Parts: sequence; structure tokens; C-alpha cells
Amino acid sequence: MAVKFGTSGLRGLSTQLVGSVSALYATAFARFLVESNHLPAGGVVAVARDFRESSPEIAATVMAAIRRVGLVPVDCGWIPTPALALYAQKIGAAAIMVTGSHIPADRNGIKFYRPDGEIDKDDEATITRLAAELANDQTANSVEKGTGENQEAEATALFVDRNLSILPADALKSLRIGVYEHSSVARDMMTSVFKQYGATVVSLGRSETFIPVDTEAVSAEKEALLRKWSAEHKLDAIVSTDGDGDRPLVADEAGRPLRGDLLGLVAARYLHATTVVTPVTSNSGIESIGGFEVIRTRVGSPFVIAAMNGALARGDKGVVGFEANGGTMLGSAFDIDGRDIAALPTRDSFLPALAVLGSAVANGWSLSQLSGSYNLPVALSDRIENFAVERSASLMKHLRHSSDGLSDFLAPIGKVRSSTDIDGLRVTLDDGRVIHFRPSGNAPEMRCYVEAQAAESAQELLRQGLDAIRSWQSTT
Repeated sequence: MAVKFGTSGLRGLSTQLVGSVSALYATAFARFLVESNHLPAGGVVAVARDFRESSPEIAATVMAAIRRVGLVPVDCGWIPTPALALYAQKIGAAAIMVTGSHIPADRNGIKFYRPDGEIDKDDEATITRLAAELANDQTANSVEKGTGENQEAEATALFVDRNLSILPADALKSLRIGVYEHSSVARDMMTSVFKQYGATVVSLGRSETFIPVDTEAVSAEKEALLRKWSAEHKLDAIVSTDGDGDRPLVADEAGRPLRGDLLGLVAARYLHATTVVTPVTSNSGIESIGGFEVIRTRVGSPFVIAAMNGALARGDKGVVGFEANGGTMLGSAFDIDGRDIAALPTRDSFLPALAVLGSAVANGWSLSQLSGSYNLPVALSDRIENFAVERSASLMKHLRHSSDGLSDFLAPIGKVRSSTDIDGLRVTLDDGRVIHFRPSGNAPEMRCYVEAQAAESAQELLRQGLDAIRSWQSTT
């Protein structure tokens, strides 16, 4: 079986997940829920999906498998992952989201939630073990078409109500906001929320075929499209998400995407958080902002959530987590001028987008002015796609093998001052610039992250980093 758990959920080619593999892992998950006392017999599992062509078939297989184990599936239809998680949390249910998030259209995935939130890395290991034990069990691998009571309207209403509590009424009435709809499962809900806040909303780029959108590495073609739309429609902002609506994309009035870690940072300040948890790939300038403790983790929502839980266990109250892709997690509940926002420890795209837009309006700023007020180092990232997992592992082994090997690899770029190995290899150069090499945990991709004080320097460093990877690939 080629499917495996990545930074968030099970991932693989759609052709691998359609059929018995999805039945097997859904069965293993259901067994895990019952055997670990997360759900009693007859407990509920909420199921939703994104707009990928393979997602409805996988969801139907999953619901049949859940019922065979003695649990009750409910069908939440096509809704964002955070909406599914919120609904499951509200009714005390587990949940399964069928989605490949931002990865290419020929791939898909499954995200699993206990009634108290996302599964963790230990849970992943248990589910993987159970799947291996059931691999030759005919019933566990049986492919049937299951259904469940439709709860899409209820789950949608709950999530919309939550988001209408984040800002004051009519907070966005002065703005013209473009919603880049593409094939995001959040597109209609996002349009509805912004309109209810009084914004003039312009729908952009709706697609009935799946388009992968990586909010952490927006392509040059998509950036050009955002700039074109912004000028053409005289927009104050463009907002969007990835395929399952748990990662935000926010572009300023010129169509320039804001960094995801900036969105999370603005959200944390908007909520008056006291503890911020974020991976090592997020901007190194976050610590300089002040006003909260910063905890760094490996990349992936399970690691961020584990660290948030650790902070809560020691008594912290205002705990927020976010990733460099902008997905923002609430470890604790917050009160915003008498408006209660419940904890939601899973990635959410709506909260950071609303917090950024609301903060800009409250200060009388454009989004570019809001971004500039933080004075963070310029951080950029990109990826080399179709970079085999084995090649990524070989490159990382080479870079970690010796300091001389790392120095030689980076010699055309700069001298190494220091390096850290929390997740991938993050190098600080003698002149203070930062370059970070990391294989993707979800797809056959090699990622490069950079930081510099000036945009031109960051762009050049990113080009050099990607060229170094390609050069190594061509000579080995």
C-alpha cells in the first residue's frame, strides 16, 4: 500500500485511495475509536468531502465501513474541514474529512478526528497498525456504498454563526472583496460571511473541475491573476482558501498575497493571545513582536496541537496556534468584546482572514499598510514538484552528513553561521539571511523557505536555493 500519513492526514494517489484502501483505513479508525473508548457502540462519525472527483466515492466507502463496525455515519456533504470539526465537536462525534487539501488533483486524502479534535501522531501509529492487522480481512476491505443522515445545513449554519461572532456587525462594509472561488469547498460560505459583514463581494475564478491551490506557495501564474483581478475590479482585498478550506489566502489591494504566518500572527494579536504555537518554518520575526510566548514545533498541525495542549496543561489560557500556510487553531476559547469564540483546535481559514480584514479597517489602513506595520523579515517559499520522496531523503541525508558537505552545497550562496534540524534543515548564513530545506510531508515535493531583510534579497536567495536543489538532482 503506497498511502501514508503526512503532516496532516492520510495521503496517496486517488487511484490508491478509491476502493478497498479507504474501506480498510476507515475500519481501522472506527476500531480505534471504540477500542480507545473515544466512542461507544452506536456513536456518531460525521463525514464530509471536498470537490475532487474521487471524493464522493471515497466518502461513500468510508460511511459503509463506519456502519459495519457498529458506528453511525452522518453525511455533512461538501463543507470546509473546520466546519466539519466544529460540528463534530458540538455534537460529541468523531469525524472524517475526505480531502487532499492543496495537493495535485490526481491525489486525495483522509483526515481523522476524535470527538475531542484531530488525531495525533500516536493515534496515526495505532490506526496504521490496525490497518496492517486487518489487511487480509475481507470484511474490513469490503467496498460498499454507504450513506448517512444529511446534516450539511446544520453544520454550515453552525460554522457561519461562529464566523459572524469574530468581528462587529457591518465591520467590512467599506470594503470591496474579491473571493477567488476556484474549486474550494469554502467558496459559497466565504461569500456569504463577507456579505453579511457588509462587504461588496466580487466572485472570481469559479471552477467546476478541481484546481489545487497551495496558499503557502502561490504560483507566479496565480499571483499574476490576482493582480489582474485586483486592478480590474478595484478591490481592497482578495480572499480564498485551499481545496478543503482550512488554509487561507489573502491578497492585498494590489493583488499581492500576504504570508500565511502574518495572517496567523495578526489573528493572535486580534484575539490578545498570550501563547503562540507555530512551526519552525514560520517567520523568525514573530518572537520580536512581543506580548506573548512563542513555542516552535515541527511542521504539521498534529505537532502544533500537541504543543498547544501542553501549554493548556500547564495553565495557559489564551492559546493560539498557526502554521506558515496561515491555518489558525484555537487551543482555548476567547472573548472578543463580549462575543464568545469557542476553542477549535484544527486549522481554520476564516478566522485569520476576518481578523486581518477587521484589523485593517479598525486602523484605517489598507492591507499593505497593515502588513508593513509588522516590519517582519521578508519570507518567501517555493517548491520543486514531482521530486521523488527517495530523492528528498537522499538530499537531506547528504546535507546532514557533515558540516563540510553542507558548506560545499551552500558555497555559491553564502557561508554557514549556524543550523537547526527541528524539521528539515534550517540554516542561518553569515549575513543573517535564512534558508531552509524541507521535504513535503504530503506530496513528492522538495520545499525551500528563505528570509532576508529586503524583498530582492529574499527573491534571489529563493532562486539560488531552488537552483542548488536542481543542480544536486542533476548530478546525482
